[in-house]
Amino acid sequence: MSIQIWSLVIISFAAVMMVVFEKLYPYTKGQKIFREGFFNDIIMYSIVQSYFLGLIIFGILNYVKDNTDLYRYSLIGDWPVWLQVLFFVITHDFYIYWFHRWQHNNRILWRVHEAHHSPKTVDWLSGARSHSFEIMINQTVEFAPIILLGAAPEVAIYKGMISAIWGMFIHSNIDVRLGKIQYFINGPEMHRWHHSDDGGREYQNNYGTKLAVWDWLFGTAFLPDPHFRKPKKFGLSDTPDYPLAMENDGKVSFLKFMKIIKSDIVSYIRQHTYAFRKFKK
Repeated sequence: MSIQIWSLVIISFAAVMMVVFEKLYPYTKGQKIFREGFFNDIIMYSIVQSYFLGLIIFGILNYVKDNTDLYRYSLIGDWPVWLQVLFFVITHDFYIYWFHRWQHNNRILWRVHEAHHSPKTVDWLSGARSHSFEIMINQTVEFAPIILLGAAPEVAIYKGMISAIWGMFIHSNIDVRLGKIQYFINGPEMHRWHHSDDGGREYQNNYGTKLAVWDWLFGTAFLPDPHFRKPKKFGLSDTPDYPLAMENDGKVSFLKFMKIIKSDIVSYIRQHTYAFRKFKK
């Protein structure tokens, strides 16, 4: 079996395990699996958008590789594969920290980032909701160095797998206590505060994805004792007209299912166009 297939199998297995542990050890009790935008996030964002953007991004990068001399300057191709992967995990996460922080402090970049903060339920799947422009920027920056620095072909697959699983983990509704490890790596404890909509400035902290060390180094770490304080709600209450999908009321029928699917597809389109609304004077 190819490494690409193994990667999909491992990611799918990780997703199933996230759901299981969310039910066994929930951080916030009572969250639904099939919550608002579930099919929007898993079909439109995770599958359709990822597939087409992947074709575009890798098409452009392969064109650059085949039509320029950049690729022949292989700087890391002789490194062990594990070291290449570690190098790109650390360097890309450093970039993500600063770009993510910029998104929260620039009104234009916030427009394409706010989709990621729109879910009112934070779980293993909600992290997939990201505007296609944001994905185009971040994944180009993620994979361009891998190709242009002459890394081993499998490095991009390993890096993509790590990013997918870690993204599910930090958004998961699992009551994880990492203790002092949280000073170095990021987990649900810190990242759920980044999605807080409690009315404070908590969401202006914890910008790291895989590594929490950047937040501690640059003064943006926020981690109250979970025994005494947890986020009460998530979403964009200061943007009440943000387009969300139909809420699932728990009733099961084919007609209701089709309405939800239609609502999710429409909300995906509206969430993209909503980013280009006029700024208020």
